[in-house]
Amino acid sequence: MDSRMLQVRTGGRDVVHDLTRECQDFVASYGEEASGLLHVFVPHATAGLAIIETGAGSDDDLLAALEELLPADDRWRHQHGSRGHGRSHVMPAIVPPYATVPVDGGRLALGTWQSVCLVDLNVDNAEREVRLSFLRG
Repeated sequence: MDSRMLQVRTGGRDVVHDLTRECQDFVASYGEEASGLLHVFVPHATAGLAIIETGAGSDDDLLAALEELLPADDRWRHQHGSRGHGRSHVMPAIVPPYATVPVDGGRLALGTWQSVCLVDLNVDNAEREVRLSFLRG
């Protein structure tokens, strides 16, 4: 298994950050014949990964749904950091910190509208790491 760490700056707001280009570049570096699995993992207790359509409103819809499910208010027992920070620690149970994508012929085998995205609700931590691992088939 080969791995690479990406550094991602998410900023001080809730975000769905598209990682598809970085993921595709990583698997393409293994050549046109590469097949196997790309595993994407965020080693953070307050971030997740989603395979979702972006740019047509679905990314904003995901953030709106998470805001309804996990409001940024004072209901959370985990209360250090910004108001509602505890919701960021619950989010990975809904949006997991990992995703696996098939690779065929050096390309991600995603559907037409699918993108690999980092989901981050933690406005207290604007710097994220993402581990890309390629498992050859």
